[in-house]
Amino acid sequence: MRNRIIEPGKGLLGKLEQRVMAYAQFKRLSTVRVGELRPPLMLSVMQESKIFSRLARKGVIARLKRGIYLFPPRLPLGGVWNPGEYTILREMMKACRNGRYQICGWQAFNRYGFTEQFATRTFAYNNRLSGERTIAGQSFVFIKVADDRLGGTDIARMVDHVEAVIPTKARALLDAVHDWSRFDSLPAAYAWIRRSVRSDRRMAGVLAQMACRYGNQGTIRRIGYMLESLGLRGSGKRLMQKALHRSKSVIPLVPGRKMRGGINREWGVIVNE
Repeated sequence: MRNRIIEPGKGLLGKLEQRVMAYAQFKRLSTVRVGELRPPLMLSVMQESKIFSRLARKGVIARLKRGIYLFPPRLPLGGVWNPGEYTILREMMKACRNGRYQICGWQAFNRYGFTEQFATRTFAYNNRLSGERTIAGQSFVFIKVADDRLGGTDIARMVDHVEAVIPTKARALLDAVHDWSRFDSLPAAYAWIRRSVRSDRRMAGVLAQMACRYGNQGTIRRIGYMLESLGLRGSGKRLMQKALHRSKSVIPLVPGRKMRGGINREWGVIVNE
């Protein structure tokens, strides 16, 4: 008697489910919208709904958002698919009218060696979504920002062999100061800035430009003071001062700490580090 060869995961699927998976694989569909498979596979609304529900429950596909499912390039080994967070991010943004995103927060800080703290959630600035979501067992925090707040990025190949949009080192430092309340990254970010500038003097000018382009007034003040204390002079300093609005108010260098310390009038900060 000849042994029957069963593809990984195939024995767990019914005939209609196998047809759906085979069609998506043949067409190289990474995402499928509700209604997309009805005409070519001659499915009813009820059949399609049940198939998607069963496949998602079995972990063969993943529900990205209402009416949109993420499909694997091939049937997963053992029948359960575990897409990586960068695959999910890429496909989610495609499904959201080709939105833009970039990784931020502790994953970026860890990547550049600022910290050994491990990120349990994936943070992403983007121009489409906001809020926390769990997709295929992965936790995400989507932070919606204006288009002009996106940038200062590189493309990197990640551990799951998927290309992802990540901040440059200077942009990651900026985010640590700008979004301190979300990431709880001050005063640690100042130590990261000092270490980065001392190891590469060019970083001061690059960070100054990054702050003026993507930072707010508070961010420019704090980073300006920090960079000047590290020797920033000339065009970099002039650029940051030109970006500041005239104001007699002062802000703490480290928010949340007591407002005690010397006052630097040039940058309008209380040095309470």
